[in-house]
Amino acid sequence: MTTDQDRKLLLRLARAAIAAHVTRSVDPQSALRTPESAVRTPESAMLSCLRGAFVSLHNRGDLRGCIGHIEANQLLGDVVARCAVAACSADPRFPPIAHIELAEIDIEISLLGPLEPITGPEDLVVGRHGLLVERGRQRGLLLPQVATEWHWNADAFLAHTCEKAGLPRDAWKKGATVWRFEAEVFGER
Repeated sequence: MTTDQDRKLLLRLARAAIAAHVTRSVDPQSALRTPESAVRTPESAMLSCLRGAFVSLHNRGDLRGCIGHIEANQLLGDVVARCAVAACSADPRFPPIAHIELAEIDIEISLLGPLEPITGPEDLVVGRHGLLVERGRQRGLLLPQVATEWHWNADAFLAHTCEKAGLPRDAWKKGATVWRFEAEVFGER
């Protein structure tokens, strides 16, 4: 678990990375290539741990971008900064965030726990577990809070995660690999 100080630091890091990207008037892809250490401070060992994370952006409660890194193979500080920039500029479902929107954006961070293979809905607790479904090159992930927000049961959560991967809703029964994970979710509000 993270401390309040760690959570505040990660949220500040995400906001600083987004602001640096959005207010930049040159090549918008350059922020993705800029070392995230430019907006980091050495206040917490949390930034140096290896962990997966997702950054979700909301505007007045509506999703405005969400990008993550699943594997726990990169420094958390780098992952959060990079995912924050990508969520505000590279989520294909939304146009990039404009400068005038910055004050209206709320940031939510989901720190991912380890992936555990499962075989079906009996291995899943809605609201506690997120899901990752994979078959071949197709991969889809839904965070734990998604099932709760949409009032899905375990079967529906599995079906929607399969759809997110571009697979049939019952792919989890027909050869797709499914993992569950827990996430520590916190935000600015």
